[in-house]
Amino acid sequence: MTVATVQNFVGGEWVDSASTERLDVVNPATAEPIAQVPLSTREEVDRAVRVAQEAFQGWRETPPTARIRYFFRLKELMEANFEELARTLVMEEGKTIDESRGEIRRAIENVEVTTGIPSLMMGYNLEDIAPEIDEECIRQPLGVFCVIPPFNFPTMVPMWFLPYAVACGNTFIIKPSEQVPLSMNKLVHLMDEAGFPPGTVNLVNGARGVAEALMEHPLVKGVSFVGSTAVAKQIYAKAAAHGKRVQCQGGAKNFMVVMPDAVLERTVPALITSVYGCAGERCLSGSVLLAVGEAYEPLRDAFTEAASRLKVGYGLDESSQMGPVVSRRHKERVLSYINKGVEEGARLLLDGRHVEVKDYPGFFVGPTVFDRVNPEMTIARDEIFGPVGSIMRVRDLDEAVEIIHASPYGNAAAVFTSSGQVARRFQYRVQCGNIGINIGIVAPMAFFPFGGFKDSFFGDLHGQGRDAVNFFTERKIVISRWF
Repeated sequence: MTVATVQNFVGGEWVDSASTERLDVVNPATAEPIAQVPLSTREEVDRAVRVAQEAFQGWRETPPTARIRYFFRLKELMEANFEELARTLVMEEGKTIDESRGEIRRAIENVEVTTGIPSLMMGYNLEDIAPEIDEECIRQPLGVFCVIPPFNFPTMVPMWFLPYAVACGNTFIIKPSEQVPLSMNKLVHLMDEAGFPPGTVNLVNGARGVAEALMEHPLVKGVSFVGSTAVAKQIYAKAAAHGKRVQCQGGAKNFMVVMPDAVLERTVPALITSVYGCAGERCLSGSVLLAVGEAYEPLRDAFTEAASRLKVGYGLDESSQMGPVVSRRHKERVLSYINKGVEEGARLLLDGRHVEVKDYPGFFVGPTVFDRVNPEMTIARDEIFGPVGSIMRVRDLDEAVEIIHASPYGNAAAVFTSSGQVARRFQYRVQCGNIGINIGIVAPMAFFPFGGFKDSFFGDLHGQGRDAVNFFTERKIVISRWF
């Protein structure tokens, strides 16, 4: 079957890469290639950066009120093409159609927030800091920025950064994940249709070589990354060594504490969605359930029974509740963790290793539940990034918090309780960037930053909201006296 090769977008033009290296883009449900992606050259990266730099001055001088008009048009186009964008996500990443719609909605929300840049970008001032002397702080854009996003949210994650950078007056380069480049390709087509000036937004396809070329380029001012902790550490160190601003969202191991007074019939559906949504391939997925005291047995039974009822299937089937993982290689990785859990003595209550979906030979792993897990086990420590839930029994809240703090990660944690005192103690003490109280998936809205502590984040300013505005601008202090 002949499949098309995706193009780069540089200086307002769609161009074929000069590279002869190609990778297949594979539909995770069918295991068939649906496109090819080129591994662009360093020369192509250099050209994109220089084009973006040339476009910067004119875009920086464009008033913010004029810059945001392009984002109003982009929002209209995203709404008009909403279903097509969602279906593309299903076919290249494996999400269910409802999960894909949710991702597109979150991307649109970030566009909506950035239409407020004329207010968000405001500085501040004070008259008479001394007799007849005034002082003010103004925000200014810096130049060319880039994003290196992950495979699991190929539309939403770039939009944690791109709209803020561009609305603030910078120019931008996207290096989509080579596994899932189609969604961002379609979105950049909509940006082109919205009329963004040439060079303002650029897209260069590729893998590690393109990412390294961007990090090393002297004209790139900053790098935004989301992915595994191992890669986040490398990018943070490399980009910083080349004088860049850097924000790197890393991996996670998210614990969910269930107290004896939790409302179980409301708690279990939230846990199921958290653990098995997007086939567990998200940094906010619940991974380990910490059942406190007498909550253990009722929770174990109800959670396992609910997980067993989930329908695994192709995401374009509206009745599917969980799709495949992204690739054959990733499926093998998830299965290796399930095997490791069995080897280390955890009790396998629900085995998803042998699930089959009629007519779809793709990379499916069924919902999996482990019981009798202890903190030393591999499945309790490592980020599996798949539909695997583990249950631990703990004495009390203090022991639960100790287990959470023993993890090197600090992305998210949640508590389910009817006690306001317990909830406050939890949010006050737990060292994680995103805290849920009777909420399973603690995904911040676009006007709040996406948190992360410890090995889950490297940098100072996060994506989304005011943090993003601060990351993509520099503050200049002006002190003036007139005679």
